Amino acid sequence: MTPVLTIAVPAYNAAAYLERCVDSLLAADAPDVEVVIVDDGSTDATGQIADRYQRSRLGRVRAVHQANGGHGAAINTGLALARGAFFKVVDADDWLDADALAGALAALRGWARDRGAPDLVITNFVYEKQGKRVKRVVDYTGALPRGRLFGWDDVGRFRTWQYLLMHSLIYRAKLLRDSGLRVPERSFYVDNYFAFVPLPAVRRLAYLDLDLYRYFIGRPDQSVNEKVMISRIDQQLNVNRLMVAAVGAARARTDLPGGLLRYMTRYAALVTSVSSTLLARDGSPAALAKSRDLWAWIADSNPAVYADMLRMPVARIAANGSPRARWAMRAGYDLARRLVGFN
Repeated sequence: MTPVLTIAVPAYNAAAYLERCVDSLLAADAPDVEVVIVDDGSTDATGQIADRYQRSRLGRVRAVHQANGGHGAAINTGLALARGAFFKVVDADDWLDADALAGALAALRGWARDRGAPDLVITNFVYEKQGKRVKRVVDYTGALPRGRLFGWDDVGRFRTWQYLLMHSLIYRAKLLRDSGLRVPERSFYVDNYFAFVPLPAVRRLAYLDLDLYRYFIGRPDQSVNEKVMISRIDQQLNVNRLMVAAVGAARARTDLPGGLLRYMTRYAALVTSVSSTLLARDGSPAALAKSRDLWAWIADSNPAVYADMLRMPVARIAANGSPRARWAMRAGYDLARRLVGFN
């Protein structure tokens, strides 16, 4: 049976979490779901756990072992091996809700037989903040139509917390391959790249109002922990620049919908503002210089993109760089962290 969905699980030293993740992916007991666990050079028991699943779920789970290449390398391997019509990435410390997965699969099965299948299926995700009783659900009501296929010009305005993250996306696998997607390797924060760079190839979208992805956060060693992000800020800035360059390339084309270009420009502005906020929280002269250099690079490399990014108030504040602006960025970040529940 050809799988309807391939789920790639990038796993590096994830022995403490991998079983919870994979068990959730198999909970629907669906023979048309393929799980590819990519052991990315782990030094703990991750590889052995992956092999055990492959033996016990023959034909349903594949274990792949490779030298450590980072999150992007694991995604690239998972996509290269995927046999499913649709492709999703689930990090090894996260999991999927069983009931929501069953609902998503019912829709995917219908679309997999249809030549008019969506290029991108969007679902909700939940911040599973460690130690937090009330979990924050990120849904797309108000921004995306429900109950039908739609195009970019049918998309409404996204609120600040509603932008499309890797957790909310299920791509048509052939679209990713045909687009030539190659996620940067040996880098953190490439999930933004995966959720952004393929978008110019997307024409048909669908939104399933299902709380599918459970995003586990709150550990001090996690890559999205604030202190860890600041220590790896150069990798964040590199991905940030790649995203802005992708906006410039998309806007240079004449065949892309205006709704897509607006979305890409605004999301690049938001990511750049996050980068500047992290640098402001560092506060060192070197960090503040990196923030100024980032905005100067955008202004010099693509003035039109820069001008449109500054239409967002948060981006205007981030680009300003004054002490007052840095105070506003830090205060806004603290408020968002309390409301949303990220690290």
